[in-house]
Amino acid sequence: MRFRRPRGTQDFFGDRMRSWAKVEEMLAALAGRYGYSEIRTPVFEVSELFVRAVGEATDIVSKEMYVFTDKKGRSLTLRPENTAPVMRAFIENGLHRAGGITRFWYQGPMFRYDRPQAGRYRQFHQFGAEAIGHPGPAIDAEIIDLSLAVYRMFGFEGLEVRLNSVGCPVCRPGFLDVLRGALEERRDELCDNCGERADVNPMRIFDCKECGEIKSRLPVITDHLCPECSEHFGGLQSILREMKVDFILDPLLVRGLDYYTKTAYEVLHPGLGGQNALCGGGRYDGLAEECGGGSIPAVGFSAGMERLMENLPEEFTGKTGLDRVDAFFILPDSSAAAAVLSIAGRLRSEGVRISIDLSGRSMKKQMRGASDSGAPLAVIIGPEEIEKKEAAVKLLSSGDQENIPFEELAARILQERKNEID
Repeated sequence: MRFRRPRGTQDFFGDRMRSWAKVEEMLAALAGRYGYSEIRTPVFEVSELFVRAVGEATDIVSKEMYVFTDKKGRSLTLRPENTAPVMRAFIENGLHRAGGITRFWYQGPMFRYDRPQAGRYRQFHQFGAEAIGHPGPAIDAEIIDLSLAVYRMFGFEGLEVRLNSVGCPVCRPGFLDVLRGALEERRDELCDNCGERADVNPMRIFDCKECGEIKSRLPVITDHLCPECSEHFGGLQSILREMKVDFILDPLLVRGLDYYTKTAYEVLHPGLGGQNALCGGGRYDGLAEECGGGSIPAVGFSAGMERLMENLPEEFTGKTGLDRVDAFFILPDSSAAAAVLSIAGRLRSEGVRISIDLSGRSMKKQMRGASDSGAPLAVIIGPEEIEKKEAAVKLLSSGDQENIPFEELAARILQERKNEID
């Protein structure tokens, strides 16, 4: 092999691609039922967007972004996440002038230079939703409910919601002073990374996997919330209880992005061991201002598609019928190719899905190809059938064969499709 795919990337084809297409279709339908419309943003943005929005001291910005310079010397970045681009698009296109709540969903590739491991890639995919324009806890509850609905739709059970408040610009500075003081007393116990974080971005310590014992002895922000954050957090809990959404309060949960304010949450599946985090999100009321807009409240979540796909129940994997053809055309003689292509073109315009074997191989191999295609019917058209203006149609499940006039082919094939659905 002269070329191989870059480390941390994947190729999608065959049954796997069919499964992805089916899941993406189901996610789009689910978001639509919640009143969310699709948005697509560029795969790359100006680097400053992520530096300001995500946070210069975060691991994403300082270590993981794919940054490049274009021919005019501008710094651009392959998007490592999509909340900041959605907010940029919301402001740039004047959508904030409409008022009310704007609801978006998205799915697509993201890019982070990270160590590849189970469920984690350098090019990965996310499904997410953003609700922009309302400060109250009810919309937070809707986002949490939508994220749970994603996994319930695919039969996941035993889901666990971890919930916290990370405060706001009013109460967080005071808490950071308290936290820095506590960390200074334990600096010798911190790992190397957290030794640096203690001064620059101390709340990131709660993300550290190495400092677990120390984290349990640190002050927590929920003891330092301002009245507004405290009221919002209490209101969200009340709404979730009324909705019968179980949750666990986790004062150590902070998420890995600096734009979060107030609500932060994750959905876990305890049965998945160390890779049990399925999705997460929260509120980011200050992001619009960082993107050059006014004060616009917002909340959202993102879900890793790879983690979802790698843990799907069997009924959602393998052949889905999304790209299976209705009929497989077999040519006993390649001289019939032009006529068969013409017939197939007319049938396709009537909604029939057709694959044509133009290889010129033996009838036996073409019949095997018909069986492998998953099509219910093999349609045989050679010079003799063209002269009679009728095709030999074979039902592959039983081997029964009948002659069907060309003008009746579409109706016969579509009837077989209906029979299979019924």
